[in-house]
Amino acid sequence: MAKPKVGESLQEPSLTFSEAPLMAHENGKQEERPQWSWALNWAAIGSSLGAAVPVGYCTGVMNSPAELMRSWCNETLIASYDLNLSDAGLEILWSAIVSIFLVGGAIGSVVGATMANRFGRRGCFFICGLLLALGAISFYACRPLGSVELLLLGRMLVGLAGGLLTSFMSMWHSEISALSQRSTMAPLCPMGLTLGVVIAQVCSLRSVLGGPENWHLGLAFYGLLVLVCYAPFRWYPESPKWLFIVRGRKEDARRQLQLLRGYTAGSAALKAEMEEMEQESACEVQTSGLMQVLRDPQLRLPLIIVCAFLGGQQLSGINAIFYYSVSIFRKAGLSSQAAEWANLGAGSLNLFASMLGPVLLERVNRRPLMLFSTFFCTVFLLLFAVMLFFIESYSWFGMGCIGCIFLYIFFFQFGLGPMPFFIGAELFELATRPAAMSLGSLAYWLCNFIIGMAFPTMQNLWGALVFLPFSVTCLLIFCLTKRYLPETRGRDPSEVAPLVALGFKSKVMLPKQTSI
Repeated sequence: MAKPKVGESLQEPSLTFSEAPLMAHENGKQEERPQWSWALNWAAIGSSLGAAVPVGYCTGVMNSPAELMRSWCNETLIASYDLNLSDAGLEILWSAIVSIFLVGGAIGSVVGATMANRFGRRGCFFICGLLLALGAISFYACRPLGSVELLLLGRMLVGLAGGLLTSFMSMWHSEISALSQRSTMAPLCPMGLTLGVVIAQVCSLRSVLGGPENWHLGLAFYGLLVLVCYAPFRWYPESPKWLFIVRGRKEDARRQLQLLRGYTAGSAALKAEMEEMEQESACEVQTSGLMQVLRDPQLRLPLIIVCAFLGGQQLSGINAIFYYSVSIFRKAGLSSQAAEWANLGAGSLNLFASMLGPVLLERVNRRPLMLFSTFFCTVFLLLFAVMLFFIESYSWFGMGCIGCIFLYIFFFQFGLGPMPFFIGAELFELATRPAAMSLGSLAYWLCNFIIGMAFPTMQNLWGALVFLPFSVTCLLIFCLTKRYLPETRGRDPSEVAPLVALGFKSKVMLPKQTSI
């Protein structure tokens, strides 16, 4: 495939052998097109349910039983160490239990590139499952054994798994799918995270697994899903590109391609993909480390886009909205129980909207989706902040706040929710992809940590106006997308990379380029 010159824009996505429909050759034979094989379907479903859903579950499971767990921590420390913490000391301990998950995520992100290159994408998936399983065991045992340390250890382990997951999963899905299949595969990781949060909201209800006698079962419940999805681990495929280009195992890569695409042995489509990887391996002699990626001026703009998208997603206020939604629903006149169910409804809407991702990403280009999403997130966060500030002045502003929350969540999942997780896999070529994804993942977890630590203080100082910076963040991402994000749908990263190689001088679009 010929590469465009640096700074050159593309009018239409190019067609490769691996994605083309059946076409006649000179000899009268027909070209094979990639199929949705059982191996590809299993990798997509099993990895999302076995890793992404559990990480999302661990993100959302701590909210409802928080008061019960705080009391248990205090009672356990008194019984084990005769240590009676003050309110401030208990608050510090609880902050540590919550935030160590985010610290683990940051650490997992940093080592993600090295592990993805050394052990492969499938190997990272195995390590992620091992960490999640050990975390579930720690959660299950902490209450019967009366050990706060096990609770902390479990949170650290699942945080490490989360950081590793956001570093490798979208990259793995991108590399095992054909170009025409990537739009469907791309949103599976964020969709799994969202589904995990909703399941956690249900399981952590007091009437389910969030009561004083069984909250530890609620924390560990995701372990059943890990067990089911990792039992048939031997049938998960490895990335053909990692096998061929990084490890030089060409025959293994050929077998994986046949398994994933459903190609017949010796087919022209299989030979074409093997030739493409041969050409790519000739250009990419060795993988790049974190510092090499940071120092390369041609990678600066795409790296800024990836980190800004992933970090900006957290700074856009989605977690703060869910943190604050119960109290907003109460201010709108709902009872405490009704407010909890309304919060669950908001989470369900988040899941429903995320399920539109594969359909939208298959049919609509990345740029218009991201612009559409960030624009309306900016508008509804601004309206939400204004209505919340004047909520005592106008009776209908309470319901207006609820409407703004639901509309913000809906439009968030059009682009700002799913796109940051996979855009790095579409902007970076194989040699630099793991390091870039790790740095983006690091930005994601660090910004998540900042929001978790700073939001309560900012809320006390600014009140309703705390949501204005979130609106500004969405506006900045809108501007970055408008000016610098190239269209990546239907294009190989080797075609996209030259478009952003000139940094902030890059021209990523031509005037006549269409929106969809």
